[in-house]
Amino acid sequence: MSLAQKLADERRARLAAERLLELKKRELYAANRKLGKHAAQLSNEIVETRAEYQTVVNENKKVRHDLETAKERADQAERRLWHSIATIRDGFAFFDAQGKMIAANPAYLAIFEGADHIKPGINYKEIMAFAAHEGLFILEDTSPDDWCNMMEQRWHDNEPEPVIVRLWNEEFLKLIDQRDHGEDRASLALNITDSVRKEAELQHARQEAEAASQAKSAFLANMSHELRTPMNGVVGMASLLMDTSLSEEQKLFASTIKNSGEALLSIINDVLDYSKLGAENVDLRAEPFDLERCIHEVMTLHQVSAREKGLELLVDYDLFLPTKFVGDVGRMRQILTHLVGNGVKFSHHGHVQVQVVGVITNDGSEAVIHVTIQDTGIGIPEEKLDHIFGEFNQVDTNQNREFEGTGLGLALTKQLVSLMSGEIWVDSVVDEGTSFGFRLSMPIEEDCDQLPIPLPDNVQHVLVASDMEVNSDLLRKQLEQMGATVTICTDQTQVVLLAPHVDLILADHTPSGINARELGTELQKMEITTPILALSGDLKAFAGMEKDSLVKAILQKPGSRAELNLGIAKAASAARSHPSLQHRSTKRRMRILSAEDNKTNRLVLEKLLKSLEIDLEFAHDGVEAVEKFQTFAPDLIFMDISMPRMDGTEATQKIRILEEASNKHTPIIALTALANEGDEEHILSHGLDRYLTKPLRKKEIFNVIAEIYSGETADPFPKTEELLRQASG
Repeated sequence: MSLAQKLADERRARLAAERLLELKKRELYAANRKLGKHAAQLSNEIVETRAEYQTVVNENKKVRHDLETAKERADQAERRLWHSIATIRDGFAFFDAQGKMIAANPAYLAIFEGADHIKPGINYKEIMAFAAHEGLFILEDTSPDDWCNMMEQRWHDNEPEPVIVRLWNEEFLKLIDQRDHGEDRASLALNITDSVRKEAELQHARQEAEAASQAKSAFLANMSHELRTPMNGVVGMASLLMDTSLSEEQKLFASTIKNSGEALLSIINDVLDYSKLGAENVDLRAEPFDLERCIHEVMTLHQVSAREKGLELLVDYDLFLPTKFVGDVGRMRQILTHLVGNGVKFSHHGHVQVQVVGVITNDGSEAVIHVTIQDTGIGIPEEKLDHIFGEFNQVDTNQNREFEGTGLGLALTKQLVSLMSGEIWVDSVVDEGTSFGFRLSMPIEEDCDQLPIPLPDNVQHVLVASDMEVNSDLLRKQLEQMGATVTICTDQTQVVLLAPHVDLILADHTPSGINARELGTELQKMEITTPILALSGDLKAFAGMEKDSLVKAILQKPGSRAELNLGIAKAASAARSHPSLQHRSTKRRMRILSAEDNKTNRLVLEKLLKSLEIDLEFAHDGVEAVEKFQTFAPDLIFMDISMPRMDGTEATQKIRILEEASNKHTPIIALTALANEGDEEHILSHGLDRYLTKPLRKKEIFNVIAEIYSGETADPFPKTEELLRQASG
């Protein structure tokens, strides 16, 4: 091989080696860069790991510090709690579910007189056994074993009742055990020695007070009896003296002695009765009596006083309530006398009314009676109501000078009501009046008639002539319950006008109002024969009345329902030939159907038509209106337009279709709140005859009925309705 060739090969080899070296350098450089990046990444990770580790270490230190702080606070709170528990006088202990003591305060451990084994770890059952058998607890007649068994049974109850025990040193503990949300129990031993001793002292003081009260009552009873005996002689002799021949001056002296003696005797009787009640020396008698008659007897006793003051005495006794009961009529009369007497005493005008209502038990053997005595007197201030039933109390000392009395009446009344197992209360408004009420439960007498006596057949329409609203309303209610149609008049001129059109006149004869005697005379002059039953508080006003007077019966006010029935029957016997009874219409009454879904609107229409002699039916919607048209056959229909299920226009169309078969047209009047232009034409186009807008007006309704009335039925307008309108203007 030539040298040139060798040199060329060597050069190529060298170049190849250089290229390989360059390649290896580049690979080494790339490897170094990669290694550098990896080293940098590892370095960063090491730094982050160190930071995270430091954070964890710091957090661990913080948590450890917080735990130590919390534990320290918990320990401090526990120390404070137990320090507080240790300072209280009452015992306190914790027990686990098995009854083993967990902890207890010194007061709890001190109960057991320093017994070394009474400490945390001992069982509750062992503690009670030690206390019972060692005589720490005085168990009276209960044996230690029985008492321990009772306490063990009590321990297992979810909510054991507290137990009071007496210690050997005469102190008293109240043991209270309560389970927490788990199974542990907290046990309290409350020292109630002071409370027990105070209760004993109060009981002793109460017994001494009751003994003193009984001694006082016994003294009052004896003193009152000794006073009553000579006072009876004074009153009796004064009465006898008044029956002898005396001059006017002597009669005045004797009358003054008698009246003063009776007033003093009344006070003595109150004191005597009150003292008997205080000494518990009162027994109740159970005998049949008439409650209504008892009330009227009491009202009669106060009639003179009431008449002198111009007061009306009224009795509102529920006609459907029996009158005969079994009870102590004397005590009932005493209660009523005090309450009615108070009403008369403290009223200067108006009235005093006794109202009686009641509820009869299901078997009809007993009734709960509510009696209310209401007056229009001076009233009682609200702040004095709580004291009104107190002993020797009146509303204030100034009134004591104006109104006589001991102040025992209401206290005695309350005790009598309580003695009869009843309740009494009072409501009052100053210058308006007072209402006393009491409730009693009494057996009903077996033979008692519980229903009101109906009116005679020839008395159907009664005119009540009274210028006192409360009296006329009371008479109206009683007569309507007896089946009568009632018209009220407050003016004698109206009475004369209406008299020919009624069967009987009840004239409330008063000095300044209706005069029954003059009314009878005036009617006779007009040849009107309607009989009159006069109601008067003074029967002397009718002395010397002519036999042919229209006043056929006189009733003392207030009259019982039996007396009212007798008076009506007596007056009705003179009404047998009354023309108004001989010519009563035999035609049926006009039938009116009202379709109205609103309850208030139905009530308004019912009240507007109440005075008319018609038969009124209501339908609650259009569907019911169509049904009642077929069953009720009305002479007139008032149709509301807006109703559920079927409105008034659709109901009218269906009624008109039904009428095609009978060839009869029933007037249908639209009643609607719609009042827009065009509404009337739209409504009338569906077959209605007239259009009235709400609110309803009595005059318009009456005019429609008057126009439609054809004479085929009885006149729907009573003469009294027309005449009253004429008389009033």
